[in-house]
Amino acid sequence: MSEPFNRPIQFLFRGQPVSVPAGNPTRTVLQWLREDARACGTKEGCAEGDCGACTVVVAELADAVLGTGSRAVVREGVALRPVNACIRFLPTLDGKALLTVEDLAGPSPDAALHPAQQALVDCHGSQCGFCTPGFAMSLAVLLERTLGGTPAPSRTQLADELSGNLCRCTGYRPILDAGERMATLPGPGLPLAGLADQLRQLQAAPALSWPGQFHAPRSWPNWPRCAPPSPKPACWPAPPTWACG
Repeated sequence: MSEPFNRPIQFLFRGQPVSVPAGNPTRTVLQWLREDARACGTKEGCAEGDCGACTVVVAELADAVLGTGSRAVVREGVALRPVNACIRFLPTLDGKALLTVEDLAGPSPDAALHPAQQALVDCHGSQCGFCTPGFAMSLAVLLERTLGGTPAPSRTQLADELSGNLCRCTGYRPILDAGERMATLPGPGLPLAGLADQLRQLQAAPALSWPGQFHAPRSWPNWPRCAPPSPKPACWPAPPTWACG
């Protein structure tokens, strides 16, 4: 295998390249955000991928999802997916970009709110607020689909798209109201300008491979190179973590 072993995880965060040393392959994106990056806007609720309070957006080159049947939203050459940070392993971010609720509005304290945020404010879509960052991120991806020329989703479609985000306070009506309103508001979308070029630079690095722990081949032809010699992987004493990058 030609890839260098145990190279660091490399991804984009706040528009800048980040390098995380090789370590525990099952460390989650949420753990890294809250404990290492001190980005506490992303919340931990259930910690098992059910409530959506930890929703973030993972962006990768659109070429990586073409022909895969992915439901990712494609904008400016980048495919966007809302994911649960609490069950997403950090090494799977390699070669991708991570966007969180802090990315929605600009870095300036005087920057305008993202339309999803402003709509949640206008429609009283937040009470205790714990779930709000996750809803805002899911709504932001839906807005990118609309900005790309797809008709704004119906109320029923909004309910389906937000089914991975739970709220115990509002009863969902004002959140759905916000989903309908955000498309009518001015304001910036997600910070995608130049992101595709930055991602191409990351892709120049070899595929991430930590022997016996984590393998992320970027194409099916490379998959056998990482496969174990045993024809019965269920018999491995300690199977590694796998990801298709």
